[in-house]
Amino acid sequence: MPPFVGDGVTQFQPKLDSNIVTIDVGGQLFQTTKQTLTTAGTKTFFSRISDAVSASPFHTPFVDRDPEIFSLLLSLLRTGNLPSKAKSFDLQDLIQESRFYGIEKLLIDSLSNPSQFEPFNLHRSLILPLNGRDSPSAIATTRYGSVHVAHGSKITSFDWSLRRKSTVLTQFTAVDSLLAISPSIAAAGANDFSGLQILDLENGIVKETLNWENVTRSGSTVQAIGSGPNHLFASFESSRRNSNSIVVYDFQTLKPVSEISHNEIFGADIGSAIPATKLEWVNGYNLLMACGSHSGPSGVNGYLRLWDVRSGNMVWDINEKADCFADVSVSDSLSAIFKVGVNSGEVSYVDMRNLSEGNEWVCIGDKRKVVNGKKEGNGCKIEAQGNQVFCTKGGDVELWSEVIMGNSGLMENGNRNRIFKKNLMGRVKDMGGVKINNLAFGGSRMFLTRKDQQCVEVWQGSSREL
Repeated sequence: MPPFVGDGVTQFQPKLDSNIVTIDVGGQLFQTTKQTLTTAGTKTFFSRISDAVSASPFHTPFVDRDPEIFSLLLSLLRTGNLPSKAKSFDLQDLIQESRFYGIEKLLIDSLSNPSQFEPFNLHRSLILPLNGRDSPSAIATTRYGSVHVAHGSKITSFDWSLRRKSTVLTQFTAVDSLLAISPSIAAAGANDFSGLQILDLENGIVKETLNWENVTRSGSTVQAIGSGPNHLFASFESSRRNSNSIVVYDFQTLKPVSEISHNEIFGADIGSAIPATKLEWVNGYNLLMACGSHSGPSGVNGYLRLWDVRSGNMVWDINEKADCFADVSVSDSLSAIFKVGVNSGEVSYVDMRNLSEGNEWVCIGDKRKVVNGKKEGNGCKIEAQGNQVFCTKGGDVELWSEVIMGNSGLMENGNRNRIFKKNLMGRVKDMGGVKINNLAFGGSRMFLTRKDQQCVEVWQGSSREL
């Protein structure tokens, strides 16, 4: 039984307002209202306190717990946020107490809600060390900030409070593609190992293996994984590298629904030989973005396509030759596709509100010229989060934000001449360092990894820290 006592405690005079509740926590008295207590839910310890007071209004309930932490959690019930003094408390103590009172979900909402993401206030606040000698090859996050990290043949998971939950050994030599389905379930694939595996990371088992049945009946390696509200997407390439396809699965049953972008390679058709290596769902347009690139003697070539998954039709595409992308991301909020050029290292965009065959990339950087064929953007990553676009350049992170313009920002054709401004992220001590090779966002945090380092950096805003 919880340490809850209704008899044998100090009796008080009947309350003039029956809505007022007095609680004795660890010898310290607190007053609140029944409405505040019931905001926690009907099956929490707070609702039991409210029910006990209603049944026996002449007694003050006693709870044998820490009164200081109780005051923080009471503020959480009142406002939906923790007070600033919570920063002086250990997060694990808050988590333990929130679980006792049954309001851990409220605490998660307060600390990790994506709506409280602070792009201009992000700085490096924590390092998550990884076991072994392998550096991270892929990271995947959930909506509330838990994260899975692939390093070598292992995947290590951290919960929303960034506690290490588990490390499991996979069948892969190295994991190249990783998608978080839930805090304990992930989809994983490798460029040299056949099949997309659905992994139960909490129990260390393979729940299911999904394969693509290609014409040559050879194995099918995974080149990219993505997801939408109802579907799981996997880009497959045959082991013989003479065919590729994107398979659409039902998210609930994991049964194949359709197949799009199916290519059989004949002769020297380099364009069709390129499988999609990045998949992103564009929720506002109900489209799937797929892109891939290939480095050859003539340079880097690639493509970017938008697919209507319901019809299986390609609704837009652009071929990349002059300054092919090093990475691509789609912003629903900004209605634009962004890329970082592999040659120039510059960020460019295409406005999705005005897609046509003649669309070209609009550079929002300094339009630097490539000197001596040097690929300035090689290995750079770009990710859209909310109304901002984040791009890695070596060991730094650039933040691009749109500047709101008036009517003077309209061009002759009536379209808006969009202006973006660049900021460098982090404090002085955060700047520079080893090249960043992975970038992801979850909850109110940014996660990144660096080449040859066995750890994950966590970046968050000051008001989200404890």
